[in-house]
Amino acid sequence: MKRALTIAGSDSGAGAGLQADLKTFAAFGVYGTSAVTAVTAQNTVAVTRIQEIDPDVVAAQIEAVLTDIGADAAKTGMLAGAAIVEVVAATLRRFAVPHLVVDPVMIAKSGDALLRDDAVATLVERLLPLAEVVTPNLPEAARLAGGGAGTDRDLEDQARRIAALGPRCVVIKGGHATGPESVDLFFDGTRFERLRGPRIATRATHGTGCTFSAALAAGLALGRRPFEAAVAARAYLEAALRAAPRIGRGAGPLDHLHARRDDRP
Repeated sequence: MKRALTIAGSDSGAGAGLQADLKTFAAFGVYGTSAVTAVTAQNTVAVTRIQEIDPDVVAAQIEAVLTDIGADAAKTGMLAGAAIVEVVAATLRRFAVPHLVVDPVMIAKSGDALLRDDAVATLVERLLPLAEVVTPNLPEAARLAGGGAGTDRDLEDQARRIAALGPRCVVIKGGHATGPESVDLFFDGTRFERLRGPRIATRATHGTGCTFSAALAAGLALGRRPFEAAVAARAYLEAALRAAPRIGRGAGPLDHLHARRDDRP
C-alpha cells in the first residue's frame, strides 16, 4: 500500500489542515500518516488560538514515521514559524522523501495568519528547493514571486519566478479570482497548462488548498506524473465541493469521502 505523510497544523473542526489531508489520502486509497506542527482552535468562522509545537517534537514525529512506516510522498501545510520550517526541511532532506508537495499556507480562510512573516524567507530558502510541486494560491504566489497578479502573462511570470526558487513544478491556484471559471496554472519549468472548471457557488470552501495539495501528493505517491496528479486532484476537489455538507456558520468543510458515500454503513 502506498503511503503519504502530511506535516501540518491541526484543525479542531472546520475541515482543514491535517484532518483534511488524512481524509483525502484515505479517499485515494493511500495510507496516511501525520506530523503535527501546531494545534489550532478553529471553526468555520475564525481561528481563535494557535499553539505551535516545539520544533524538536515536530522533527521527532517526522523521524518516527520515516524510520518505520516510510512515505512514498509527503506534503507540508501550516508550518507557523521559521524554526519549524527549518527542522521540517532538514529532516525531509535527511530522509530523502521521493516526492514533496509544499502548500505554502500563509492565511486561513477566515483571514487569520498561519505563517509568520519571518518564516516566509526560510520557507523560500530551505523548503522550496526540496519541492517537486508547490501549490500557492493567488495571494501566496504574489508574495513568493514578489509581485502582484493581473493578466495571464503576470501569472506566468510569477510561476517562472517561483520555479526559479527551486521547485520542479508550480501550480498557482485560481480560487481567489472571479468570473464563471476557476483556472489553475500549471508550470513544469518548460510548459504552461491551464486547468479549467466552473466556479462552484458554495460557501463550503474551508480547506480547499489543503485538500488539493493532499490529493496531488496522493497522486504522486501512486506513481502519477505531476501534471496527471494535478488534474486528478482538481477533479477530486471539484467533486468534494459539490458534495459538501451544510456545516457551520462560516466557510464550511468539503465532503472528502464523497466517492464512498454509497459504501458507508
